[in-house]
Amino acid sequence: MFAALVFSIVLKLSLTLAYRPVFIYHGILTGADSMEHLVDRIEEIHPGTVVYNFERFGGWSSLENAWHQVLEAHGYLRAVCEEHPDGINMIGYSQGGLLGRAVLQTYPGHCVKTFISLSSPQAGQFGDDFLHLIFPSLVARTAYQLFYTYVGQHTSVGNYWNDPHHQDLFEEYSIFLPYVNNHIFSTNSTQFRDTMMRLDRLVLIGGPDDGVITPWESSHFSFYNESYAVIPLQESTIYTEDLIGLKTLGESGRLHVIAKENVHHYQWHRSNSVIDGVIMPYLD
Repeated sequence: MFAALVFSIVLKLSLTLAYRPVFIYHGILTGADSMEHLVDRIEEIHPGTVVYNFERFGGWSSLENAWHQVLEAHGYLRAVCEEHPDGINMIGYSQGGLLGRAVLQTYPGHCVKTFISLSSPQAGQFGDDFLHLIFPSLVARTAYQLFYTYVGQHTSVGNYWNDPHHQDLFEEYSIFLPYVNNHIFSTNSTQFRDTMMRLDRLVLIGGPDDGVITPWESSHFSFYNESYAVIPLQESTIYTEDLIGLKTLGESGRLHVIAKENVHHYQWHRSNSVIDGVIMPYLD
């Protein structure tokens, strides 16, 4: 009887001290296998953590239309939330951070407590370095001629390409980024904001030595103006007008903006010092 009582107490304590499950969304032109080091590190530092490593849209299929990917991932996250109604943490890397954030916005009852955006183009992408990794023959200055067309909008990159010199075409053709950022209001705008407000924490991670996300401050929802000057987050329209709740999250202490130097884009999820320093502290 005593042994059974001790076992019951230990079991309850272990459940109380257990870390929340983690859902990880990979980046562009990679897949779940690219995130295995992060998975292993989480399981090493926080033994017993359940980790869901999203396996869909690996490789070239990661270039499929953003909304198609988001709706598929929505079903996956819903199944995870049904399994863990008390809440999970979510990490989205690179393109996966932007698409993962959109997954939350399409799911009013999501169970995500902490969302970590790991070097993701949350305000869009505009730069040759990133572009040449995927479309070697394109240059940023003229890429709008492809991306701001009905054909170009069949690609995920086209869906969040944000050319500061062609905002009229961005608003006319882009079917994804201006909507999830409430730059253009729609019937879903209230939901897109309210679902972000369900978060206990939004963690935005990026750094000046990233080398891929352009500008790197897009990882913090900052972006270029027409003169290529980066508008700081707190001065940007998405923040000052609280379009998706960033200002409210900030004022309530739930927005964490992290800038870390000397980290290249491909090291955010592969370097133990980075993982231990800026990711693990937010996985409760």
